[in-house]
Order: sequence, then C-alpha cells, then structure tokens
Amino acid sequence: MSDAPQRLQPTLSLHDSQRRATVPFEPINPEHVTVYYCGPTVYDLAHIGNLRAMLTADVLVRLLRHLYPRVTFVRNITDVDDKITARARANGEDIATLTQRTTQEFHADLAALGVLPPDIEPRATHNIGEMQAMIARLIDNGHAYEAEGHVLFSVGSFAAYGALSGRNPDELEAGARVEVAPYKKAAGDFVLWKPSDADQPGWDSPWGRGRPGWHIECSAMSHRYLGDSFDIHGGGSDLLFPHHENERAQSLCCFPGGRFANYWVHNAMLLVDGEKMSKSLGNFLTIRDVLAQAPAEALRLLLLGAQYRSTLNYTQAGLAEARRTLDRFYRALEAGGVTDAASAPVDAPMPSGVLEALADDLNTPKAIAELHALADAALAGSHEAAVALRQGAGLMGLLRASPGEWFRGAASEGDDVIDALIAERLAARKARDFARADALRDELQAKGIILEDTREGTSWRRA
Repeated sequence: MSDAPQRLQPTLSLHDSQRRATVPFEPINPEHVTVYYCGPTVYDLAHIGNLRAMLTADVLVRLLRHLYPRVTFVRNITDVDDKITARARANGEDIATLTQRTTQEFHADLAALGVLPPDIEPRATHNIGEMQAMIARLIDNGHAYEAEGHVLFSVGSFAAYGALSGRNPDELEAGARVEVAPYKKAAGDFVLWKPSDADQPGWDSPWGRGRPGWHIECSAMSHRYLGDSFDIHGGGSDLLFPHHENERAQSLCCFPGGRFANYWVHNAMLLVDGEKMSKSLGNFLTIRDVLAQAPAEALRLLLLGAQYRSTLNYTQAGLAEARRTLDRFYRALEAGGVTDAASAPVDAPMPSGVLEALADDLNTPKAIAELHALADAALAGSHEAAVALRQGAGLMGLLRASPGEWFRGAASEGDDVIDALIAERLAARKARDFARADALRDELQAKGIILEDTREGTSWRRA
C-alpha cells in the first residue's frame, strides 16, 4: 500500500432550481445516487438545443460516477404524443416505424458526440399500466377528476403548486400543452388521460379508450425505476413550467410520503447567431446538420464552452474555434508522449483543477481553462501533464481519439485516394521528379490534407 496521502474529493455543489440557489449536493444514499432526465419525443431528428440538455446530463453523470460508488441514470423516451401521431400521418407511415427510426437516429447522434447511454431508458408505451395506476390513485385521493372522457389533475388541490417554478397559482396562465377546455374546473388543471378516436393510439382504461397526457409519463417512469424519492431531476429550462411543475405536483400528491426529486437541474437555452433557433428564421440546426460541417468533438467542446446555466450562442466562428482548440489539445498529447491508450494509464489521478471546477456546479469553462494550462505544460514536453490532460478531458467526454486519429479525421472512402497520391509523390521523389512531387503535395493541400515528412516516412492529417 502506498504511503502517499490520499487526495480528498471536492464537495459537489449544484444549482437547485427549487431552492433558487447553488447548494452542496447531499445524496439520499451516498452509496447509490439516482438521476432522472427527460428524454426526447421521437418524431424527428434531434436539434442542437436538445443536445445541450443531453450533454449537461452526460457531464453530470460522469462526474457523479467519479465521486460516488454507484449511479443509476434513467432517461426516458416519449413515444406516444400527438406530435408523433401528426408526423406519422403526414409521412404516410405507422407510428411504430416512425418512433423506432427516430429513436435509432437519436441514439446514433448522441453516440457520435460521446454521450454515454443511460442505465435505464424506459419508453412511455411500455409503462401505460403504471400511468393508469397513478391516475386511479390521484382520483381516489381527491387530486384528480373525470370530465367528458378526460381525467384532469386539480391544481387547486395541491397547496404547494408553483413552488418549483416560483409561479403564483392565482396568476398562472395556460402553458405549453395545457388544454383550455370548458370541462375543466380551473384553467390550470392539466390532462392526465384523454380519449382517443379510431385514428389515434389508445389503450383501454377505466375511463374509456384513450392515451396519457404528457406530464404523467415521466412521473410514472421515474417512480417505477427510482421510487418515491430520488436525488436529481434534470432537463432544459423550457421544461421547468409547466412540465416539471406538473410532474412534481402529481407525484407528491400520489405518493405523499416521498419527496420526488431532491434537486432540480435545468440548463439554459441555446441561441444560433444571437437569435432563438427557429425554422422560420432559417437557423434551425439538427445535430446532423452540424456534424456534416465539423467533427462531433468540436460541437461537444463548443457546447461545453459555456456553463450550463448560461445562455449559449452557437456560431460558425465558435465551432471553428472549438476545432482549433482541439487541434491544440491533441498536439499537446502528442508532444507529451500520449499517442494512444497504452501511453496514458487509466488509473492516473484526476487533475484537481478540472475536478474542482466541475464540482463547482459543472463549471465547464473553468475546467476547459484548466485543460489549456495542462496543454501548455504538455506542449513543453511534460508527459505527466499530457496524461493529466487526457484524464481531465475524459471526465468531460473529450479527447476520446488518439492524436493520429484526430488529425487524420474519420476514416472515409477518400483515404484510399489520399494514400495513393502520397505513394505517387514518394515514387516521384525517389525518381528525383521534384516538380511532380511538389504538384502532388499542392493537390493534397487543396483537398485539405497536410503532409508531414519525417525519417520514419510521410504521415498526413486533415487541416
């Protein structure tokens, strides 16, 4: 056993939306931390605004797994929703085909960004029984009522409604997905169950054939897998009201002995060129739109360049800068002798500066500044700094490739052509046809390929 002193882990602090303050994180069970995040409604490709919440969750869970012995991360799939029904009808395809395809596309996009999969990924359609059981319980305890084939939650029955979002129930207006209808006792009452016609998905229930309201889905799935009380609930700030407010209300009313979520983590929204992303403005970007322009890791670094509670402005200039920063980091790894996984031990200590920055409410800009300091030392030849750079970046899901892989770029059909041109150039040099060799170098440079001639031979990377 080493006599070296053990470094103490920093205390994690998170901004809790309900407390409206950054507070120390105290898990219900320090041996097992539990996290729930709202996942996608699967009817279309995910956009970069969706990605910000997924990246926030990814960094948070990576950090929790470093600090605690066990973490269970649940992120749902909403595969029953009126938007899905409308899109399937517009596409002329069945709902199951649409949701299966878009779920696979969502998984592929997140995998490209290095976002780790959740431990459990429940689908709404696989949890209808749990939703119906919750609805029946809410009716029995006086927090929900039937009206014209609907079941609605009675907001007035829950005195603490509005405590999460900070809204006064008397001043609440109907928000997104809240139906204002004459059968409601109050305008803010929200749907738990609604009737389905022959062309809509539906399930038999005590209240007739129908489908769940949006809010009840996450309450049922989080309870099934994490119980009455769990540590952290997260998502974008656009979900704070009404979705998360409604989730909290119905869950606490259904299971009054529990606490539902102890901490609420919400990331701010994303702008594109200083404006809210909108198809009407022509600045709506899916993840795939961006990945067609730049490496996935550059997009990840760009989104981590602002602290999750700060508004992030996506620009092409910012994406290019993120790519140049990664060039620098990978050159630092190379200069410090970390050229592959074998040259950086997996049990190397985590750099304290990076860890402390992330433990301070996921301060990713400060953590990236720490990476730059490590890169400075690695570029000066420090192997220890290069190892620390790889470790610290890994905690944020960065520097996943080797320097050689990064500079060559992803393997593509064009690689064979590049290799053939390099071989032709080498033959021209051997034949002392330097004009032809220079012309081939210029041709490759025009394709964005930079050659590096060493004693060991010629290597290449993409500019």
